[in-house]
Amino acid sequence: MRQVRGHPEILPGFNWYDISLKECLIRTAIGGSGPPLLLLHGHPQTHLTWHRVASVLAENFSIIATDLRGYGDSSKPEGGPGHINYSKRAMALDQIQVMKELGFDRFSVIGHDRGARVAHRMALDHPEAIDRLVLVDIAPTATMYARTDMEFARRYFWWFFLIQPYPLPERLIAGDPDFFLDQHIARQIKKPGAVDPLVLREYRRCFADPATRHAICEDYRAAASIDLVHDAADEDKRIQAPLLILWGAQGTVGALYDVLQTWDDKATDIRGHAIDCGHSPQEEAPSELLDALEAFL
Repeated sequence: MRQVRGHPEILPGFNWYDISLKECLIRTAIGGSGPPLLLLHGHPQTHLTWHRVASVLAENFSIIATDLRGYGDSSKPEGGPGHINYSKRAMALDQIQVMKELGFDRFSVIGHDRGARVAHRMALDHPEAIDRLVLVDIAPTATMYARTDMEFARRYFWWFFLIQPYPLPERLIAGDPDFFLDQHIARQIKKPGAVDPLVLREYRRCFADPATRHAICEDYRAAASIDLVHDAADEDKRIQAPLLILWGAQGTVGALYDVLQTWDDKATDIRGHAIDCGHSPQEEAPSELLDALEAFL
């Protein structure tokens, strides 16, 4: 565990570390004190997506905000056979190991987008480690693929573009990475100006790395292959931790699904509601998100 330069101008009061695991290195921001709370970002963001809520949460919790493998400043291993190295099982194990390295055997988790899919798998594979679980703006991966129709494909085209065989999406995105990233975020965010320019600059810096873009494709390829195999094998498993589901009322998940219904047979203790925003409540509606988290955590 090595301390590194971070972004105190974005996340004041936090310290940054590279935590070395057996298979990769995970960039980690740590702040606050109290019960441990792990924050997992989505695509195409980094841990800095939490900057509007992390400092407030740090008043009552020890906040650990990481870059998932393949994202931000974490390692970007090759995909491996069948994209196994970007299975949500492998990505979840990274986070379990990070928390153990920090001395936390049991903790709560908030996951957004891809981070929420990692957190879902973590709760199935490591139920003893999860105290409380918050999943933000997702329906189960297998459910979303199984219910795919024209409207979903139109709204979430990257679910089908990024999974194409290497190197098609990688080479096409390389033509103008900033444009692809900006357009992706603009389609998801429903409140203009919600993404801080300093944070967007960091998203762009990380996305400029071809290894990051390849890793992101591998993440999505895994979701459309090995993750579905794992989900089918665990079809009868239920999340044992208390589960809070939150979603953006103006986003695709809220528009196309009865979100709580999609999770009804996935957990034993579930509650949730919509927030008036798009895909990223932590950036678009931080006060409303914090209210929901305070009541649950």
